[in-house]
Amino acid sequence: MSDSNWGELLKGAFFPRFALLCLGVWLNAADSLVTATIMPSVAAQLGGYAYFGWAVAIYTLGAIVAGASSGRLSAHLGLRTAMAVAGLTYSVGCLASALAPGIAVFLIGRLVQGIGAGWIVGLVYVAVGLVFPERLWARVFASTTSVWGVATVLGPLVGGVFAEAGHWRSAFWFFAVQGLAFSAAAAVLLSSKAPESAAEKGAGLALPQLSLLAMGVILIASAGLIDSPAGSVALVVAGLAMLAFMIRFDASQAVPLLPRDARRLTTAAGAGYAVIFCMAAGTTTLGVYGAAILQAVNGVGPLTAGYVVAAEALGWTLAALPIAGLAPRWHGLLIRVGGSMIPIGVAAMALTFGRPGLAGPIAAATLTGAGFGICWAFLARRVLASLDDTERPLGASAIPSTQQAGGATGAAAAGALGTALGLAHGIDAAQASAAAPWLFGAFLPVALLGGFAAWRLADCAPAEAVP
Repeated sequence: MSDSNWGELLKGAFFPRFALLCLGVWLNAADSLVTATIMPSVAAQLGGYAYFGWAVAIYTLGAIVAGASSGRLSAHLGLRTAMAVAGLTYSVGCLASALAPGIAVFLIGRLVQGIGAGWIVGLVYVAVGLVFPERLWARVFASTTSVWGVATVLGPLVGGVFAEAGHWRSAFWFFAVQGLAFSAAAAVLLSSKAPESAAEKGAGLALPQLSLLAMGVILIASAGLIDSPAGSVALVVAGLAMLAFMIRFDASQAVPLLPRDARRLTTAAGAGYAVIFCMAAGTTTLGVYGAAILQAVNGVGPLTAGYVVAAEALGWTLAALPIAGLAPRWHGLLIRVGGSMIPIGVAAMALTFGRPGLAGPIAAATLTGAGFGICWAFLARRVLASLDDTERPLGASAIPSTQQAGGATGAAAAGALGTALGLAHGIDAAQASAAAPWLFGAFLPVALLGGFAAWRLADCAPAEAVP
C-alpha cells in the first residue's frame, strides 16, 4: 500500500471520520489504566475497598454484552444514530460515577460506561467497512490498534494527575466530555447508512449465554461481600459451575458464542480459547489491586503506581512489534515461549509486589506483557486458520469476547480473594505486603493451565496445513 494512502487518510476528506474512530477506541483503551490508577482514591472516599474487583468486572460485562449487540444496533438505528447513542451512553455512565455519593451508584456508572464503550468499539469496526474504501482499511485498523499504545502512556498520566490532585471525580468528568464530543461528532460526520450484510447486522444475539456468563461472574464477585468462608467458597464454585454450564449450553444454541471445536482442548480452537481465557483471568489481579498495593507498600503516588501497572501493556507492545513479520515456521515456538513467560511473570509478581522497591514489580509486569506480545497474534491466527469459512467470523468475534470474559472472571475472583485476605476496609503497608503473594499467587495455577494449553496449541497443525 502506497504512502498516498496515508496522505488520503490523514489530510483528505476522510480525516475527520478517521479521527472520530480513533477517539472511540481511545475511550475504551484508556479506561483500564485510568481506573486502575484512581481506584485506591475512589475506595478511600466511597468506602469501596470490597468492590475493587467489581469496578473492573462489571465494566467488562457491560462491554461484552454491548459488543455482541453492536452490529444489530447499527442495523436497526443506522450507523450515525447508533454511534451517537453509544457516545451518550458512555457519557451518562461517566457522569454517574463522577457524581456517585456511594459505591453502589459508582458501580452502576461503571456498568453503563462498559455498555457505552462496548457499543463504541463494536461500531468502530462496523464503521470501517461502511465509511472507508477498501484500500484504506489496513491503514485504519493499524492506526486504531496503535491507539492502545498511546493509552499505555497517557492513561496512567490522566488518572494519576487527577488522583494526586485529590480530584478523582474529575477523571470521569474529563471522559464524559469526550463521550459527548464523540456523540456530537458522530451525528455530524457519519451517514445513517446501516450494514448491508447479514454478518454485520448480526443473525441474532446470544442472550441466554450472555446472561449465564453475567450470572457466573456476579456469583464469583459476590463471594467477597459475605463474611462466611464456607459461603464464599460456595459462591465461587457456583459461579464457576455456571460458566462451565454456559459453555455446554452454547453448543446447542442456534446463535452460539463459540465455534463448535472451541469446547475440545484437543483442537486448535479449543486450546487457543483456553489460552486466551486463562491468561486473561490469571493476570487480572495486576489491574485490580496492583496500583493499590504499590501505593501502600512503597508510599508512591497514583501516577507512579499507574505507570508500573502500565508496564504490562508496554511490554506487550514492545515484544510484539519486532516479531510480527516472522515466518510461520517460528509461530509454534513463539506460542510456547509466550505462553510460558506469562505464568513466570505471574509468579514474579507474587514474589515482588509485596516487597519495597519498584524494579521487581516493573520487571514482572513487563515480562508478563511481553509474553502476551510474543504469542498473541500467532495463537489468534492459528485458531482462526483451524476454522472453516462459515465459522471464521464467529471465531474472530469470540477472541475478544473470550478475553473479556476471562478478565471479568479474574477480576471478580481477585476482589473476592482480596476481601478474604482482609482488604475490604482498607489497605495499609502491612496488609498489602501480607496479601500480595496470595493475590497474585492464587492465580498462578490458572496461568499455568493457560501455558499448558499454549503448548497444546503449538502442537496442533500450523495455519498453512489447515484446509
